[in-house]
Formats: sequence, structure tokens, C-alpha cells
Amino acid sequence: MRAAVITFPGSNCDRDLAVAFESAGAEVVRVWHKDAELPANVDVIGIPGGFSFGDYLRCGAIAANSPICRAVVDHANRGGYVLGICNGFQVLTETRLVPGALIRNTNLKFVCKPVGLKVENAETDFTSGYAAGAEITIPVAHHDGNYRADDELLARLQGEGQVAFTYTDNPNGSAGDIAGVFSENRRVLGMMPHPERAIEPLQGSADGQALFRTLIDGFVTA
Repeated sequence: MRAAVITFPGSNCDRDLAVAFESAGAEVVRVWHKDAELPANVDVIGIPGGFSFGDYLRCGAIAANSPICRAVVDHANRGGYVLGICNGFQVLTETRLVPGALIRNTNLKFVCKPVGLKVENAETDFTSGYAAGAEITIPVAHHDGNYRADDELLARLQGEGQVAFTYTDNPNGSAGDIAGVFSENRRVLGMMPHPERAIEPLQGSADGQALFRTLIDGFVTA
């Protein structure tokens, strides 16, 4: 299984994400935002956290217009897997690969701490390593993690199983306590918490490890 991890100017979790994929058994290739094409035979793309392009305009807005993002959209439209974490989630909303938008936290403060998540949909290639309704601990680190969706979209996401995770104690004001959402085909996942920072007990939690192992083991056994 081959994973591509993209780096933008201002990314600061790209190495962490690469290590998480590698620890789960993936071959990882690193990709620069100015590249126009993805490496051959990429199965999943990881878009890391950080502050791409200094979070100017809107978080993720400039990154979403980088040359590599056209290839990311093409990959997703062909049914490829994409995981966007924190700033990567913001990039995914800007490219419209996942629905909704992310704005400033309601308290207007940067929040950085472990949070409780509930697994809302455990029937996807990202989340089948968890039990439905399981509560896990994953850290967050963001200033603009307030997920917004109107009532119609929120009802559709909840009704069609596109909500991946919700917060057990909402740290940012997100509608419906949403911490992560899927695309319609469940092959693109955007989430604000950082599972790559929770892959071994020394990090305070290893609850993120199942996400990477589940995805990669699925390719190994397919």
C-alpha cells in the first residue's frame, strides 16, 4: 500500500503523518505542493495539519489552489482515498471534496489538548477498526476548527452516515459536535483531531493507530 503525504509552505505535521502511515506498514512518498502530478501507484493521499500559506485569506484556501490539489481532486474523483487532518480538513472543504466549512472557534482561542471522540460510523475503510459508538481520545490543535453546515446539510450528513466522529465535549462550537466527515463515497475523510499524534502510548493515547492500520490492512488483504 502506497501513501503520498503532501507538504505545503507552513505544513508542520507532514512528517508525523508520514510516520503514522509507515508505522502501519505503508510505503510513503513525500510530495511538494508545486508538483502537478502524483507519484505512480498511490493508494491514499494524506494532507497534513499546519498553517499552509500562513492561513491567509481562509485556512486552506490558497493550498487548495496549488498545482498538486488538482491531482488530489482527480484522484478522489476516480475513487481514490484521501485523508485530510486539521489544516488538511480545511483544504478538503476548500476543494469541495468534503461538504461544509470551517471557521474560527467560538471562543476565538487556539485550543490544544486531548479530546474525547465518539465513533459515529464504524463501517468504512477508515473506521472499521473501531466499534460503533466507541469513545476514543485524540488530540486537537486548531484555531479554526468550528465546523459549519446548515440544517439541511447537517441532517443529510447525519442521516447518510457521513459523520465520522463527534466530540464528546465540543471544544470549538462545531455544528452537531462534528469532528470529522466523509465524502459521499466514504473514501475521503476530513477530521480536525490529529490521529497521527496518537499512535503509541508514549503520546498519551494510541487510539489513532486503528485508523491507519485499518485503512492499510484493507489494501493488504484486498
